[in-house]
Amino acid sequence: MPKIKKALVTGITGQDGSYLAEFLVKKGYEVYGLMRRSSSFNTDRIDHLYQDPHEKNLRLKLVYGDLNDASSLNHIVKTVKPDEIYNLGAQSHVKVSFSIPEYTGEVGALGTTRLLEAIRDSGIKTKFYQASSSEMYGNASEFPQNENTPFRPRSPYAAAKVYAYWMTANYREAYNIFACNGVLFNHESPRRGETFVTRKITMALARIRHKVQTKLYLGNLDAKRDWGFAGDYVEAMWLMLQHHEADDYVVATGETYSVRQFLEEAFGYVGLNWKKYVEIDKKYFRPTEVDCLMGDSSKAKKLLNWKPKVNFPQLVRMMVDADMNVVRKILHGTKGKR
Repeated sequence: MPKIKKALVTGITGQDGSYLAEFLVKKGYEVYGLMRRSSSFNTDRIDHLYQDPHEKNLRLKLVYGDLNDASSLNHIVKTVKPDEIYNLGAQSHVKVSFSIPEYTGEVGALGTTRLLEAIRDSGIKTKFYQASSSEMYGNASEFPQNENTPFRPRSPYAAAKVYAYWMTANYREAYNIFACNGVLFNHESPRRGETFVTRKITMALARIRHKVQTKLYLGNLDAKRDWGFAGDYVEAMWLMLQHHEADDYVVATGETYSVRQFLEEAFGYVGLNWKKYVEIDKKYFRPTEVDCLMGDSSKAKKLLNWKPKVNFPQLVRMMVDADMNVVRKILHGTKGKR
């Protein structure tokens, strides 16, 4: 009987963590999700995985730990002995990182180091995935951005990710750990947090369409991003750890759209003119802006045989449909699932 692979996932209650957990469970993995202890549960995105009454073999287990607590990480790594570790945990909101820069670095930069140290100290043979970000490129010097494009971080979040990126590369080279950086460009879904601009737009649109909201306040509409579907991108994470050699990869669609174009696609889908509902509020502007990001994922396509399946219009419409359903259920007295 083949051995059941074990994976440890930090940030499992987030957007990417939930899609990755689904993906790994379907692949037959036993998944351990790192979860911070709090007074309330934040497991909405993964409830369907471990509360499925038809699942005879429980393949998702939640373990308490924290990227700020080295002892908990050491204990979990030594106890679970995972075959693969996916580090998705972070304070991931760029705008918020300007307000809490120290905490952002503590979790995103030093948290990664603590996890890498836990691997080194335990001596276990595991494969490590680090969630790097296109925000590391900042105001990039070349377009599109690839694995050789210099980093120019323009936020505490991006700076923390750059630190984590190079620590991952250093542990790979110094200690022969199978460690990969996935430089993921913006990836969205119906499970995206409501404070992120894409989900903020689709949720507000659903509320406007159902006449429970009249205005949507946004910041920089000219910022351009390479937007893909989170469900596609978690497959790329997995493929990196199945490759025979540890390396770093850009994961992107190769297309860029502005926030303004996202608005046009979303509102146009339901027959509304976004200009009647959207107002600019300067409080949503960042102290330093990143104007345009677009990724070149040729390396991932060639070596991992990965490519995105969901295009921009499909992604926007998927999110609009999901939030229309959420608002509809709320108005009818039932909680909508994301």
